[in-house]
Amino acid sequence: MRFGVPLGLLHPDAWRDVAVAADELGFESVWLAEHLVFATDLSLAAYPGSDKPGIRPATPLFDATAYLCLLAGLTSRVRLGTAVHLFALRHPFVSARAFATLDQVSGGRAICGVGAGWYEGEWVAAGLDFATRGARLDEALTVARRLWTEPAVAHEGRFYRFPEVAFEPKPAQERLPVLAGGESRAALRRAATLCDGWISMPHTLESVRPQLDALAELRAGREGPFEVTVHAYALSGPEEVAEWAKLGVDRLIVRPWTRSRDALAALPEFAARYGLA
Repeated sequence: MRFGVPLGLLHPDAWRDVAVAADELGFESVWLAEHLVFATDLSLAAYPGSDKPGIRPATPLFDATAYLCLLAGLTSRVRLGTAVHLFALRHPFVSARAFATLDQVSGGRAICGVGAGWYEGEWVAAGLDFATRGARLDEALTVARRLWTEPAVAHEGRFYRFPEVAFEPKPAQERLPVLAGGESRAALRRAATLCDGWISMPHTLESVRPQLDALAELRAGREGPFEVTVHAYALSGPEEVAEWAKLGVDRLIVRPWTRSRDALAALPEFAARYGLA
């Protein structure tokens, strides 16, 4: 089992130190979430399943790939992922360039976690139709994969059109892994058919089973590597890890702290208890 750390659940002042500690302690990856912008109008900000806003407009926002490039320079082994990047809020040239750069400067440690997004306000602010976000993401990912692998690319699609272009440098990895987040049928289908894996919302052993069953159904007959990443914030102990592995989970993103100020002390305790070091 591989273990990741969700930097986005910490105060940004802690990101550098926690990433360096995770690198030194044997954690496999660190992860950042992102939003592009928050609108001050909260009428479009209700979090799915709730009638309360899922954002606070004054929250500081950072460019996740840019910040991960900084962390690449401070670390040597830990992988650097987004959970998740709103890939289709930008032109595919922009998102593809960001991840190719991150992969190059990190020596092939980038993981491109993507999502269609739940927050309508930033799509409206960016001048894009929220209802097309899934279709835009699917097309953007198809374009990006071609940019990352082909010597020259021209594209004529529903949302993006451009003449033949060159795109260099390519990512350092032969295949930069793209993992899809989201738990709707459309998101699971995207993960199963267009991507190299899936990233979950926070789950327990029991609550994740329906999503894993759906992924197995959608991937029936498909070949090639596919990795499952689950946010598991309530592990009962090392003995539970084997149960996750039996379900086909490859990576657990864990939060062995309750407050940001406790994270640096909690990481070595977790690493020792779960045999990372």
